Amino acid sequence: MDNRFSNIFNLTEDQAIALLKKPLNTEDGTSERYVGAAHLINFPTERSINALIEAIEDRDPALENRIARRKALESLGRLKAVRALPTLRACLSDEDVLTVENAVWSIGEIGTEDESILEEIANLLGKPNQTYRVIIHTLANFDYKPAIDRIKPFTNYDEESVVSAAISSLARLTEDNSQMGRVVEFLQNDNINARRACIQDLIDVEYYPAISAIAKAPISIAFRLRGIRLLAAKGIGKGKITFGDIESSLDRIIRDRPQDIEMVHEYDQLPSLEFLIRELYHTDFGRCYLAGKTILETYPAQAPEALLKTYAEEAHNDYGAHFHVVKLLGLLKHKSSYDLIVEALHNDSPQFQKSRAAAAIALGNIHEIRAIPILKETLNTPIFDLKYASLLALEQLGESCWSEVANDQNLLIKAKANYKLS
Repeated sequence: MDNRFSNIFNLTEDQAIALLKKPLNTEDGTSERYVGAAHLINFPTERSINALIEAIEDRDPALENRIARRKALESLGRLKAVRALPTLRACLSDEDVLTVENAVWSIGEIGTEDESILEEIANLLGKPNQTYRVIIHTLANFDYKPAIDRIKPFTNYDEESVVSAAISSLARLTEDNSQMGRVVEFLQNDNINARRACIQDLIDVEYYPAISAIAKAPISIAFRLRGIRLLAAKGIGKGKITFGDIESSLDRIIRDRPQDIEMVHEYDQLPSLEFLIRELYHTDFGRCYLAGKTILETYPAQAPEALLKTYAEEAHNDYGAHFHVVKLLGLLKHKSSYDLIVEALHNDSPQFQKSRAAAAIALGNIHEIRAIPILKETLNTPIFDLKYASLLALEQLGESCWSEVANDQNLLIKAKANYKLS
């Protein structure tokens, strides 16, 4: 679990418990109780677990209390507090749907061999307006086969992410992958949440035929890279696939060129450059990739100035647009942006992590020889995509460094190096 932001307020255990127990009628009681519940994940003690259980058992219907209870449920799951299972189970019949969702998720995190609890979770599939995706996933993770017939109707539900979860969970429970092509098709769905969700489902089923489709999907590189890394690690580890089977897909994701993406959106008429620049700020990366592709194809001469302008005004502080601007300057081979790209390579703020690998690739694309020593320095990083991107960029600049990482701790970098050296 990534705990970088788990205690941003630097609270002690006593302070977090005190916040959780704040009376509801105090000013800002809503956020304070929630913050207390959230921060107790930093303290895996009996006192913290007791305080979280006590918070959940306070059934005051006020919104601020419901919000705190939901967070307390999640924190108990993250703490894997087995002792809290009876309390979590009691929440499965709660009238608040989000409370039920968090109770189901937390039971999944803690684990149980009590089939009566699993049967209660399965029965939630017959209740209206539940968060069915979480329920279905949890049942599949427990390999609870008695739920199969109750999951089947959701393969034709009206919410794509639920359909994806149902199909993939049935594949896991029945060991029949014949319907998984429908899940792969969600990679090209209009709904961004469906595109993102189905990647997790493909990982869960270990559906290796989806790897090339994941590489080309109009989804953020973070989702695609996580998908292919987990699938590759499982597949190679089990001898189901070889690195050669996934190399081109992995390279395609790391290079992340808009022209390699299968678009889900289209323009009915050619947009202005100004419109396309604004699209780079969109949260749907499918729209960002379409804008980037159109910029490269239609406005290559005017684009560098426009990109540098938006970088100076906004993109330097917007991690999504920052990533796309850095990448596009490299694809446009804009050598004058060398210093900006090097600065992006060295930006170690967590939210700008994607831009570092994009900057490495951009340095290779603008073919600046003076970047070689800088890229070689980054080979000491533990960050997978940055190291892999730097190795690709160095190769593009005429420097093969694969022998230096032939024994790398990361499975895929080691596999790539040995594949290149064989």
